[in-house]
Amino acid sequence: MHRREFIRHALCAAVGTSALTNTIRDLRLINSAMAQTPVTDYKAMVCIFLNGGNDANNLFIPTIQSEYDNYAAIRTPALAIPRDRTLSLVSDNPDGHEYGLHPACPELAALFAAGKMAPIYNVGSLVYPLTKAQYNSGSVPRPPQLFSHSDQQVQWQTSIPDQPQASTGWGGRTADLLDFVNPRNGNQAVLSMAISLAGANVFEVGGIVQQYSVSTGGVVSLLSNLGPSSAQAARAAALNSILGIDSLHANLLTQNYSQALEHAVATGSSLSTALNNSQLTTFFNAYPTSVVVPNGGGTINNSSLMAQLKMVARIIEAGYRSAPTGLGMKRQIFFCQVGGYDTHGGQTNNAGNTNPNPNTVIIGSHASLLAELSQSINAFQNAMTQIGTTYGDPAFDTRVCSFTASDFGRTFPSNSGGSDHGWGSHHLVVGGGVRGKRTYGKWPTLAVGGPDDTSTGRWIPTTSVDQFAATIAKWFGVTGSNLNLVFPNLNRFNAPDLGFMI
Repeated sequence: MHRREFIRHALCAAVGTSALTNTIRDLRLINSAMAQTPVTDYKAMVCIFLNGGNDANNLFIPTIQSEYDNYAAIRTPALAIPRDRTLSLVSDNPDGHEYGLHPACPELAALFAAGKMAPIYNVGSLVYPLTKAQYNSGSVPRPPQLFSHSDQQVQWQTSIPDQPQASTGWGGRTADLLDFVNPRNGNQAVLSMAISLAGANVFEVGGIVQQYSVSTGGVVSLLSNLGPSSAQAARAAALNSILGIDSLHANLLTQNYSQALEHAVATGSSLSTALNNSQLTTFFNAYPTSVVVPNGGGTINNSSLMAQLKMVARIIEAGYRSAPTGLGMKRQIFFCQVGGYDTHGGQTNNAGNTNPNPNTVIIGSHASLLAELSQSINAFQNAMTQIGTTYGDPAFDTRVCSFTASDFGRTFPSNSGGSDHGWGSHHLVVGGGVRGKRTYGKWPTLAVGGPDDTSTGRWIPTTSVDQFAATIAKWFGVTGSNLNLVFPNLNRFNAPDLGFMI
């Protein structure tokens, strides 16, 4: 019965798909799902989208003197971080370079040293592997609308850059596949596998699994906080009566709308109950809400990213717990997002200065963003450790992987106030299941007009989003040839598994 239900929904989804290739892919999903291995353990992945395009050229900084001198000569006067202020990363797999982190990220440096964080260098959307000569000649297809915020965001979240009308994200396709072999995550939970803390997003759009949005304060309800409890109860009764009538309506659209809304109400109630049954109330009450930017950079009160990841941690704890107090999930996929990374100006406090002060170049808008990222990820990792301790699962943090994504990188030279839209960028993967204290990908040659540059300090990616994402999806439980189903372009690249997940 479940197989027939899956096929019915998939065919309905295919009818509304704009491109024939998407319809074919949805139908292939039905067939391939038969060979997918069911999952029996718990895992969660958390996408942290840095909206606007993070300047990772200042997140990871070369520290060998000759390489640093080149970096400083091009990024000075506005952006160059003093070499002696970087946070050294001593890698277990030396690659001929040496690196430091931005001084606003001591927590990330500590996670790297503990083997729970790894950088992946020069990642970006690619149709095929691409050299500079091929880029210049146009002999190999490249993603359309390069350096565009909206297009590059969609390409990162779908991992299908050569299909501008792609209707699903790679997180959503992963959810579709695993939901089929583990219906409702083990028949205990009504909560969707795909949960967003940042509203609707492309990453979690699937053909079968629908993303469920939650606010940082919990379940978004049409009935709560609207007057006295008696009025709320009356409204709930009225809504339930309407839903009961509509579910019997002759019009199929009315029936389906009623069922969807009824399911949303039931989901909200189930999740609220599970959150309220937490054994970690004291821990979450003490969870940090603000960020102190190092080196005199001030304080970010009520950090958005901190609040989003706190709610993710609470839902993970509720999902991991078995019924009746928890939801008994097997897999969960989360999406968080924080803006401000489009740093054309004000990136550092030296922007526009001809004689930069090394004591102020390490603060500014970008330093505040990176401090928020570093401290929010660290607080989240502490929560994963606490969940494991509370429930007698010391390896729990190996079950959760968080990773960054962003529109694109930024230009290596400064525009005097900041940096402009780029392409390839460096990203983070964090968690106990990460093969950390190591670096992955290929560090670009930091030279304007060099072998990795389009022409103006925009790095041509040497690692594709497909490879980056497929490595996480394989760890998450996508098996065998199904990786090529979730990532249709993956077989164009030589290394579908980059090896950064255990």
